Amino acid sequence: ESGVRVTGHHVSCVLKQPRIVGYISAQHPPARAATTSFGDSMKVSDILRVKGNTLYTVTPDEPLAQAAVVMAEKDIGSLVVMDHGDLVGMLTFREVIQAMVKNSGNVGNMLVRSAMDDAPLTCTLETEMDEVRRMMLNRHARYMPVMDRRMLMGVISFYDVAKAVVDSQNFENKMLKAY
Repeated sequence: ESGVRVTGHHVSCVLKQPRIVGYISAQHPPARAATTSFGDSMKVSDILRVKGNTLYTVTPDEPLAQAAVVMAEKDIGSLVVMDHGDLVGMLTFREVIQAMVKNSGNVGNMLVRSAMDDAPLTCTLETEMDEVRRMMLNRHARYMPVMDRRMLMGVISFYDVAKAVVDSQNFENKMLKAY
């Protein structure tokens, strides 16, 4: 069933075909750079504050083919798999391709549940970026859900992390040149 529900800073949209839920985070004013003042370590919250995003989720019982179509149409690399408000997995193009290879090049009637990573890496808003980089590199993870207790706050990508580092270095370079 289609509909829109507003709760706090999130808007939940349920689309009929496919049934994907999008959480739209409140827009924050853009920061000068993805860095913190006084040499504090950069945290995940700094990236999400600058990023502002639309987050797409899927249930584990959705057809894998529909999830792949949405990922392609929206030009996104991942879907967070949620079941009754709980994070139960992560679906990226890596998992979709692996499922296709196992099934002779197609996904047939497979469900998201059969392809998803059911133990995705997660972080919190307070996780420092050095730790996120280490975790992503060790597991070859390109996407990481950000959780606040059991609430999904967003997803950061390896691109987001790399961009934050470059932005921070550019900001420091400008400050040094201005000195």
